[in-house]
Amino acid sequence: MSDSNKSSFLADSSEQDSQNSIEQSVTSSDDNPRSVAQSRTRSDRIYRGTATGAGVTTLALLVVIGGFLLIRASEALRYTGLSFFTGTQWQPQATPAKFGILAVLYWTVIIAIIALAIAIPLAIGIALFLTDFAPRKLRKPLTALVDLLAAIPSLIYGLWGLFVLQPLLVPFAEFLNTNLSRFPFFRVTEPNFTGSAFVAGTIVSLMVLPITASIVREVFSQAPMGEREAALALGSTRWDMIRTVVFPFGRGGIIGGSMLGLGRALGETIAVALIISPVFTVSPHVLQTGANSVAALIALKFGEASGLSLSALMAAGLALFILTLFVNFLASFVVARSRSGAGVDI
Repeated sequence: MSDSNKSSFLADSSEQDSQNSIEQSVTSSDDNPRSVAQSRTRSDRIYRGTATGAGVTTLALLVVIGGFLLIRASEALRYTGLSFFTGTQWQPQATPAKFGILAVLYWTVIIAIIALAIAIPLAIGIALFLTDFAPRKLRKPLTALVDLLAAIPSLIYGLWGLFVLQPLLVPFAEFLNTNLSRFPFFRVTEPNFTGSAFVAGTIVSLMVLPITASIVREVFSQAPMGEREAALALGSTRWDMIRTVVFPFGRGGIIGGSMLGLGRALGETIAVALIISPVFTVSPHVLQTGANSVAALIALKFGEASGLSLSALMAAGLALFILTLFVNFLASFVVARSRSGAGVDI
């Protein structure tokens, strides 16, 4: 065999061996995927541990608070049984003691609904103005001003509502009663309009407004600019663009902000306690004097409570705790099913 033939034979053999080795490596890699070692840096481990610890601590605190309320409320719950959730009287110091949470829970929900009915439209309007209509130079100052409302203490809201806002709302309540008395909510049996659920709900709405407006504004500001410009380029008006792009994109934010505001409204204490005239009856007359809430009840009765009375207040707090958890779980479910950005179609 000549030298040239030998060289050609050796080159062909080397190429064949190389191709076989490549095929074997591919086959082996397909059969046995190579494991990738994951190594975390020290900062990653610290961050991971901190985040995990914060989550576990939050859940632990939730369990501890619920357990504490359940233990302290056990005496009252054993005494009344299920009638605690269906009774309307509150006389834990009487003989025999009679107390139930139904009327107080009812007014708590009514005040929260009134607050949301006022706060949500205002929050959406404020968010739209700050994201789409306000001059660029005024957006930051106005945003800071709205957020500043959340820093005002509840006591200040309550005092301002008692001495300033309530005298302004009483004529409006009289107007609603005169012209819309065909509806039970606007009808009164006694012509007294101070200390009502309507006044308390209006005060609470001002406290719910900043946090709801902040969340909705943040979501509206993240609506895709390309889809906004596409809608306007296709001939849509500013309102059509908002209706077809911004609102569908911000649906989850609106619901999440509303639910967060609902949680704040359910637990509001001092402002409601300063405004309302406590009653323990279930009534649809929201304009009439008399309302109540679980948080206000605990604040007003806690100083003089002992024994069974204190346990009854703890049971009321447990009921509010369960109601707040239910609202938060419902909010998580609704937000997950209506996430921001879903349904945007141009």
